[in-house]
Amino acid sequence: MDIIFKDLIKLWGEPVNQDKIDFNLPIGLVSTDTRTIEKGSFFVPLVGNKYDGHNFLDMACDIGIQAAIVSRNFNGLVPTGLPHWVVSDTLYAYQQIALLHRRNLNLPVIAITGSVGKTTTRELIRGILSSLGEIVSSRENENNDIGVPKTLLRGTVKDSAYVIEMGMRGFGQIKRLSKASEPDIAVITNIGQAHIGILGSRENIAKAKSEIVSNLKSDGVVIIPFGDYILEKALREKWSGRIIRVAIEDYSLDWFGYDDSYVSVKDVKPDYISKIDIQNNLIFFEGIKLKLPLEGRHNAMNFLMALAVATELGISIKNLNKLKINMPKGRNRLVYCGQFLVLDETYNASPESVMASLELLVSKPGRHFAVLGTMLELGQDSILLHQKVFQRAVELGLRGIVFVSCGEESNKIKNIIKELPNHDVVNTPKDAAKSLLSWLLPGDSILIKGSRRLELEKVLPLLQETF
Repeated sequence: MDIIFKDLIKLWGEPVNQDKIDFNLPIGLVSTDTRTIEKGSFFVPLVGNKYDGHNFLDMACDIGIQAAIVSRNFNGLVPTGLPHWVVSDTLYAYQQIALLHRRNLNLPVIAITGSVGKTTTRELIRGILSSLGEIVSSRENENNDIGVPKTLLRGTVKDSAYVIEMGMRGFGQIKRLSKASEPDIAVITNIGQAHIGILGSRENIAKAKSEIVSNLKSDGVVIIPFGDYILEKALREKWSGRIIRVAIEDYSLDWFGYDDSYVSVKDVKPDYISKIDIQNNLIFFEGIKLKLPLEGRHNAMNFLMALAVATELGISIKNLNKLKINMPKGRNRLVYCGQFLVLDETYNASPESVMASLELLVSKPGRHFAVLGTMLELGQDSILLHQKVFQRAVELGLRGIVFVSCGEESNKIKNIIKELPNHDVVNTPKDAAKSLLSWLLPGDSILIKGSRRLELEKVLPLLQETF
């Protein structure tokens, strides 16, 4: 670690038991979990809804930590002789350490948020930036108050850049993550309906996502999709610096909006307009023909944003035709299961992502079936949005749908999917697999997609066991 104890005095003042510290020495591995603590680690106990890391201070001391941070609200006893700082919020202190480390390394930080496509865009950017050397990137769910500083602290002098994913469930969360990481480039993939049940409107979602620029470097840049005046309006309230807008020809060149603010942005032009050839999986960027590393029109837009990041960092894109992206489980995965092709999108679901996945499904050979689960956090618009998604499935000519329900929308959905040759509404992944298996023939293609709570990832093993 490149942070020395003297640096921490600048943050929190003099520690307790400071006579046991050499302030010119570096702090050890920063850990919030006693399961990862080593001798000489620096311990930051966090307080959650179900746990309090302070209860493990004695255990951490027995392992041999060098020092710790302790909350002012902790009523227990700190182990005798342990050097420690007393702070009002240990989570914020953890983020302060991560920011200090990020500043010391001075690596470029690319931060990504958006309603859908965050992880895919993150992996595309990480893949492209790998030409620079080792890249520190968010892993799994490291997109929150704990995960972002954890990612930042993994950086070393041997690395070349950070690629940080930022998620949110309300106002203020992405602002904290921006403050903790001070991005050089911010990417907002889109503004959709995900979490609309929490935030109430696309306008509020746009405001929350635009918090990513709160601590964007003054000479930094935001990369966004062209054509969304709601995002433009929210962004302009927080950011007066550079904005790069990307668009796909014949797809995203029209503005959509409905109030007077549309007038103030309608004359803005895209910085990058790309043609795509979906059938042959190609994109044409700045006169260069490239193979799309992931299929689907929605992934072409994600790739276009990644190419804009590469261009901003001066990376040549001419050699990207062999770019391979290893997506996490449940995202953009094509799995062959016997004589069937399964599109595994079980990680999560929103109206936009489900419709994009349905479009990709029907581009595959054979008959098309889907196991779709309830989309959560859609608030009062839930039934309407579910109806729109399932009506689109009918329009695309799917042969059958199993809907795994955990809400009141099931009866409304039944009336729509009755238009399909095969249909069922069930409550468990096991029942979904049973219905699906009764319809399938060799050569069929299947989409599995739903919100995390539905655990639709359990459907795929049931199919694999059968075939």
